[in-house]
Amino acid sequence: MATAVTGGPGRWSAHLAEGWDIFGVTNGGYLMAIATRAMEAESGGRILISATGSYLNPAGAGPVDVDVEVLKEGRSLSTLRATISTAGRSLVYVTGVFTDPETQRNDARLVLAKPPDLPPPDECVPALPTEDAPLPPPFTGKVDLRIHPEDARAVLGEKTGVPLVRGWFRLRDGETMNAHAVVLATDAMPPAIFNADLTVGWTPTVDLTVQIRDPSPAGWLASRFSSRFITDGMLEEDGEIWDEQGNPVALSRQLALVPR
Repeated sequence: MATAVTGGPGRWSAHLAEGWDIFGVTNGGYLMAIATRAMEAESGGRILISATGSYLNPAGAGPVDVDVEVLKEGRSLSTLRATISTAGRSLVYVTGVFTDPETQRNDARLVLAKPPDLPPPDECVPALPTEDAPLPPPFTGKVDLRIHPEDARAVLGEKTGVPLVRGWFRLRDGETMNAHAVVLATDAMPPAIFNADLTVGWTPTVDLTVQIRDPSPAGWLASRFSSRFITDGMLEEDGEIWDEQGNPVALSRQLALVPR
């Protein structure tokens, strides 16, 4: 398991695996998934419902420390903070909110959005790294991504002009999804800005917030990522993750630097 943690309480250890990177820089969602797994263990098994990560320094493969602090432990909610570091250098700082799995949930339901309009996974474009292509990066070989044909053409220069990327996500080898994999899914697709009439390049994440609505979805996850505000060298990317039955799984918002 690439996000496994050992140790605790307070200090956990993990190993950033080879291949989970964007051309040498470890994927931000993968880093955040390790932090949320350590916080989950520290919480005594409560379930992740929200996490926000602030990215401080780029990371590469190798061992890391995960220091976890419990900020508040209530009857139904716990708030924790985790810092991933290596050799005394902080990489990412994550705050997470966790809930008791036995907590009584409110039956109220109102969903005013719809899943993205996507062809079936077999009719979408697999994102797989190759030795002689600049895209996609090595990370895409670790998960199963299928990108909407219109959006897949964007990285080849056939842009629609609309910063939008849609696609399917699942783990490889039939691995079961959990809240940490959902966090990973929110940072797995190519940046929506690739479909805009702007430069394609590295888009470093400043911070990422993920809200979990279903911590254990099954099957393919349908995703839609879009940007509405690209100004002053910064962009926001709003994400939606849905299950195959059309139920919301997660919402995300990412602040990132515009490629130079």
